[in-house]
Amino acid sequence: MLKNKFKILAVAMSLAFIGSLFAGCGNSKNGSDSNGKSTIKVNIAAEPRTIDPGLNNTVEGAQVICNAFEGLTNLDKNEKPIPGVAEKWDISSDGLTYTFHLRKNAKWSDGKPVTAKDFEYAWKRALDPKTASQYSYQLFYLKNGEAYNKGKAQENQVGVTAKDDYTLVATLENPTPYFLSLTSFPTYDPVRKDVVEKNPNSWATKPETYISNGPYKLVEYKSKDSLNFEKSPNYWDNKNIKINRIEFKTLENASSYYAAFKTGELDLIDKPPAAETPELLKSGTAKAYPYLAIYYYDINLSPQAKSINSDAAKALSDVRVRKALSLAIDRTSITEKVTKSGEIPATSFVPKGTSDSNGKEFTDKEYFSKTADIPQAKKLLAEAGYPGGKGFPQLEILYNTMQGHQNIAQAVQDMWKKNLGINVTLKNVERKVHLAQLQNHQFILGRDGWTADYDDAMTFLDIFTTGNGNNMAGYSNLKYDQLISQAKSEPDKAERAGLMHQAEDQLLTDLPIIPIYYYTEVVCMNPKLKDAHISNLGFFIFRDAYLEK
Repeated sequence: MLKNKFKILAVAMSLAFIGSLFAGCGNSKNGSDSNGKSTIKVNIAAEPRTIDPGLNNTVEGAQVICNAFEGLTNLDKNEKPIPGVAEKWDISSDGLTYTFHLRKNAKWSDGKPVTAKDFEYAWKRALDPKTASQYSYQLFYLKNGEAYNKGKAQENQVGVTAKDDYTLVATLENPTPYFLSLTSFPTYDPVRKDVVEKNPNSWATKPETYISNGPYKLVEYKSKDSLNFEKSPNYWDNKNIKINRIEFKTLENASSYYAAFKTGELDLIDKPPAAETPELLKSGTAKAYPYLAIYYYDINLSPQAKSINSDAAKALSDVRVRKALSLAIDRTSITEKVTKSGEIPATSFVPKGTSDSNGKEFTDKEYFSKTADIPQAKKLLAEAGYPGGKGFPQLEILYNTMQGHQNIAQAVQDMWKKNLGINVTLKNVERKVHLAQLQNHQFILGRDGWTADYDDAMTFLDIFTTGNGNNMAGYSNLKYDQLISQAKSEPDKAERAGLMHQAEDQLLTDLPIIPIYYYTEVVCMNPKLKDAHISNLGFFIFRDAYLEK
């Protein structure tokens, strides 16, 4: 009886705290403020590390950027590229030169015109090694893009040129069938040279300096609370933007943001608590959307691992150990008993539903079982010198704050203890710390995930090339690098797909990562919120959204 009373009190205090977070922010329950202007509140589950288009590499950052900025192209609801800042374009017969014709009424949020020079500057800035963009490789499709990034070419040799204020010419290294989709991706968004260079380290943290060119402009940046945007009066298609204000909330605790959704204080959340999800899906309160994304653990194979835990680093350098760890995980149990949101156990790295360039689904092979293969896992661990886990060093799993990540880590911890006799500790840190430690290879095993930047298997495979900014495992294999390089330059679609399959074969032979499941995007949305685009690339796009009266 006392336990129940305290539980009721705790829930009441939690709801009161949530209410205080949203006090004074307008009435989300009816979707409008006292002036009748529509406002929506969207939870992005963590404060972005950055909302600088050239530096961002997280989903939460992209959620904001894709509504604040606009690239040469946009994505429609079928994920196909449509005109954005560029109203039309020409492609040369060899597929190497794209000439974009910019609309002359495109403007920045401060009223200045958007020009081709802004795109040229942004792309070269992201490629500049001094910028240290983790997504610089996404611009290696440009002629001499990689060479410039690696100090082997000059800036003026990069294949992007503003022919005049409204004509941008992009020259590619090789024909790239998804290039128009890439130009809708945040790294390809324009930024203003005068704005960035005046405040290079802080321009993307303040409303007065965060000058953007999309439907919404930043009006408030409340650290650890929300990033608030209002409709930009200078956006070229302003008259068709129906939502006046978007408040991006950064609640990380699933129970808290789900409670806020239930009370009407949030209009959209994703990843509701696992225990609630099956019933939410059944009732229609939540909906599962297609999502090209994978959940996995990085194994730190970089030289830095030795300084974290030399014994663990030595053990994990043996591929038999890595395979044993992977085989000892029951992925079906995790998806059915832990996450419970329709996720699919991952038996490859490229998620099901991802295209190859030959018009087919890429995934055609299962590299390991959906359930644990305990006998084989024990056999491999014994061959590596650790029979029954004897003498095996203690491991640590790093993950960022969210109940779901903790639940998965605890499940893996239990499986490795029970199936292999290995002891594992868990380390929970806030998202920004988690990202920094992954990027700097300051971990042993790290929770990670990857969402497609475009619908092609390459978006998953090229992150593991040597030195890639998103290669958190520090994996390096010359054969793998060569296969990816060959695939990017191969004009024959069937041959290209074959090379990518060979690359995945190599990746999952070496196992610098442990795939766990393919995501689904489970979203709870205010039923009055219409035409919000829930992209299979992980974006929430509100360009066409409106609140039903």
